[in-house]
Amino acid sequence: MPRLDLTESSIDLTRTICDIPSVSDEETPLADAIHDAIGALPHLSVFRDGDTIVARTELGRPHRVVIAGHIDTVPINGNLPTTLVGGELWGRGTVDMKAGVAVQLKLAADLEAPRYDVTWMWYDHEEVDAQRNGLTRLARTRPDLFAGDFAILGEPSNGEVEGGCNGNLRVMVRAHGRRSHSARSWVGENAIHKAAPILARLAVYEARTVTVDSLDYREGLNAVRMRGGIAGNVIPDLAEIEVNYRFAPSTSGAQAEQHVRDVFDGFEVELLDLAEGARPGLDAAFAQEFVASVGGVAKPKYGWTDVARFSAMGVPAVNYGPGDPMLAHHDDERVPVAQIEAVERGLRTWLTGA
Repeated sequence: MPRLDLTESSIDLTRTICDIPSVSDEETPLADAIHDAIGALPHLSVFRDGDTIVARTELGRPHRVVIAGHIDTVPINGNLPTTLVGGELWGRGTVDMKAGVAVQLKLAADLEAPRYDVTWMWYDHEEVDAQRNGLTRLARTRPDLFAGDFAILGEPSNGEVEGGCNGNLRVMVRAHGRRSHSARSWVGENAIHKAAPILARLAVYEARTVTVDSLDYREGLNAVRMRGGIAGNVIPDLAEIEVNYRFAPSTSGAQAEQHVRDVFDGFEVELLDLAEGARPGLDAAFAQEFVASVGGVAKPKYGWTDVARFSAMGVPAVNYGPGDPMLAHHDDERVPVAQIEAVERGLRTWLTGA
């Protein structure tokens, strides 16, 4: 079984955990390694739910913060084991988001008496449907563990603070026809041909940029998957196009769903997945203090992250982690080692008040 040495640098720890594959549904070896390493630390109380690990300080501080990161990745595509090239660590998970997790593990081990009580969360199944997310499960079984004055998600943000996040919705849009032999195509109705207007509407769709609490969130409506047909000599009776909508946090999930149904009026539309967005929450005192401590100016988060979950539970939350979000899920995923060190330094300074 792989083992973690939490006395390693956050850079070496990033390499170690990246080289333990943990594609969604395959997180158990990494979760076991985290549980064994964190469970050996006497200053933390540890709770495990499936492949989600929670570790807490119990110092009686007047305030508590929650710091979280997901341990799963999208599928590997020849980009492991990690390699170090020119000051950048390359490999699956380096950006999304094992560098952030490594920093959190390092600090959880090092900081026995931070100025706030800290709840550390490392969770599974973030890269798949929201209902399978480890925090969704934990919120049902132990909602008390989410209590805090402020939350930080270690999602890649180029080492800067990113507030809120877009909402995320997926639908299946269907066109129906009538099956027949392709040699007698006039007997049938070709569902793939009838799906052409779906793609045409997407091609001319103009996505909005929406300002929310002084941050500009870019939206997007895109086809992400297509399927149709059963054989090379059969006119298809069904064509399906999966569509992903990323919507600004000022739009509710219900409004987003209605908008997509309006765009594809006349076609069958099935909702597959929906995750609400989160407003920036930067007006909270803890958020303002954190931004001032780590420096820089807060920016919007375009992708969905679990800041939305904390926001819905009344806990202001931001994203702060190493890695360029533009490289998340990219086969050339890579993170500057200097950025890993900078994020560790920023979090350490804020948690200790040094």
